[in-house]
Amino acid sequence: MTATVPFPNLPVLEELKSGLPNICGWEAEITAVANHNEPVFLPTTNLRLDDITAGFACALHMHQPTIPAGANGELISNLQYMFEHPQEGDNHNAEPFAWCYSRMGEFIPQLVSEGCNPRIMLDYSGNLLWGLRQMGRDDILNNLKRITCDRQYQPYVEWLGTMWSHSVVPSTPIPDIKLHIQAWQHYFAATFGYDALKRVKGFSPPEMHLPNHPDTLYEYIKALKECGYRWLMVQEHAVENLNGSGLQQEQKYIPNRLVARNSHGETISITALIKTQGSDTKLVAQMQPYFEAKGRGKQQIGNVTVPSLVTQIADGENGGVMMNEYPRDFFRIYYEIREQGGGKTGVVPMNGTEYLELIEAAGVNPEDYPTCQAINQHKIWQQVEPDKATPEAVEKAIAKLNETDHQFHMDGASWTNHLSWVKDYENVLGPMNQLSAAFHLKYDPLVQQNPSVTQQFDYQQALLYNLLLQTSCFRYWGQGTWTDYARELYRRGEALLKE
Repeated sequence: MTATVPFPNLPVLEELKSGLPNICGWEAEITAVANHNEPVFLPTTNLRLDDITAGFACALHMHQPTIPAGANGELISNLQYMFEHPQEGDNHNAEPFAWCYSRMGEFIPQLVSEGCNPRIMLDYSGNLLWGLRQMGRDDILNNLKRITCDRQYQPYVEWLGTMWSHSVVPSTPIPDIKLHIQAWQHYFAATFGYDALKRVKGFSPPEMHLPNHPDTLYEYIKALKECGYRWLMVQEHAVENLNGSGLQQEQKYIPNRLVARNSHGETISITALIKTQGSDTKLVAQMQPYFEAKGRGKQQIGNVTVPSLVTQIADGENGGVMMNEYPRDFFRIYYEIREQGGGKTGVVPMNGTEYLELIEAAGVNPEDYPTCQAINQHKIWQQVEPDKATPEAVEKAIAKLNETDHQFHMDGASWTNHLSWVKDYENVLGPMNQLSAAFHLKYDPLVQQNPSVTQQFDYQQALLYNLLLQTSCFRYWGQGTWTDYARELYRRGEALLKE
């Protein structure tokens, strides 16, 4: 399958190249498509700010890792493994999961045909999209293409970018952060077309994980902006005000300006929409953001009055509530909203980019958004004068705080704060960092000399193994089989780099 090309001067991107996912080779072209400031939803939205008291924005996160577990050790999707081994664990859920990946392609058209005004944001990992292609699941991919590529449904659906293989950013080697972001954009364009990629302006980080080391966060935001992203979804407990206090209640329901300062004193910022509450899928499955929005009203940003926005994300397939209760409540709530003003007045669904474009068109200046930073950074900048920061001074401050403050850490923050993505996973992190270092040692000088090196099969293959090894599942799902998968990916990646 190939993506359609409304961009005549750009190459037709095939989903698979030499049998592997098309994740590299046309970086300059992809950046040119994604990096623009044209409005995405403003020309087609049927919402008017004056009619709205509050909005709610819901995102569905979908992912299945790639594992070396095919019949002869081939790379396959964990979803395929679930289908092939239905007796193991909860693998009997394979078909319900597959249905969850597909069903928005039916729900949205049905609701629109019934006079509703639905909204949904979708976050699918690159692994998952590739896995569906590997499995030949045209039924799922065509359902997704229907609501992505058919202009009739574009006002209702927003895709969010993410890391290619569900890598948590704080423990991703800094040089690979941008590679993940670009690989996802590359494969998304190959699957859904350049025009669809042009509309992807929000970013959803795996595990809602925000790095809080000054240099990692700075490079992360820099990479997002260089790749054309306008905003980032952030977990409320992952950020703090510049004075170290938690976000104020009303502040969570309007955009914030997330500021990052690195150890050289350079600053950069990006708009952040704050995801409230925890990760419980019940919040989205039972449409809680709608009910929360009912208790919110309009707010002032600068001298402009805007509706509050409740932002929430949940796994789109995981757990009984998502598989079973969500379809019931999704339709029930949209029918209720339809009867109360057609989904265009009062409390209404909105997508993230749509909301930002509407309020900024009404005169809101992003510079007037309240300012926040990653958690624990206030403590660093109390120790280091920001304008005189050096890498040595910042590392010294971090070391001192690690010794004296048991609440301080530089592991980042996510919706799984009871878990560490670093502690006790040295057997995965060590090889992961080694493979990344070997990849960059070999290819960075070559790419610098000749950017078209990224079109070569050896680069594509090595990049794929480098990114796959960083998949969070090899830590999240515990020691044993999953760390064995990681070791095998490392072994293969290392062998490729030695060739």
